[in-house]
Amino acid sequence: MYSVNYGLRERLDRVEEGIQNAARRAGRARSEITLLAVTKKFPAEIMREAYELGLRDFGENYVQEFETKHPALVDLAEARFHLIGHLQSNKARVAAELFQVIQTVDSEKLARRLDQAGRPLEVMLEVKLSGEESKFGAAPDSLDALIAGVRGCANLQLTGLMTIPPWSDDPEVTRPYFRRLAALGRTHGLAKLSMGMSHDFEAAIEEGATHIRVGTALFGPRTK
Repeated sequence: MYSVNYGLRERLDRVEEGIQNAARRAGRARSEITLLAVTKKFPAEIMREAYELGLRDFGENYVQEFETKHPALVDLAEARFHLIGHLQSNKARVAAELFQVIQTVDSEKLARRLDQAGRPLEVMLEVKLSGEESKFGAAPDSLDALIAGVRGCANLQLTGLMTIPPWSDDPEVTRPYFRRLAALGRTHGLAKLSMGMSHDFEAAIEEGATHIRVGTALFGPRTK
């Protein structure tokens, strides 16, 4: 049984300190930045404890995993659940029922499937900024068409962009990807930027992140 005693409060305090320091360096307000607690592989009890400590936005990677946890969380009235993992179009309807935000829209087909679920959804477009075959996302030069397609969906509210850079434990290696996503956001008039994780969120904030996705720094290593 996980417990807040294992250090969640202390970890949250350290993450919060990092957010505030990065915001101060960038001349930004703390209120501009949403801390998204990434809870894949962690049970609903941990999510409830995080909620009790004040966290309200939670990121999950897998539709099926979150589907099993969701019944234990429906009473968390202020919680917002974000899908931050790749979404196959055949799971779009279930995802639309479980999540308030889908951060990984990468095709017009997926947007149409989400729209057909008939539920208002906030969406972000996942952008692939690296050549890694393992990464998903729309190519930067396809964004004009994708944005037009999403904006034609009555139930979808397009608010921003997200990206997952190639892994590096050096934030200066990932910083250029954050900078590029911010430039794309400005070009396309999309204010929200979901970028940065436990090891590099301070660099992401300095480059304009509005949503940082933090798991390990809050909850510790995941069980394999």
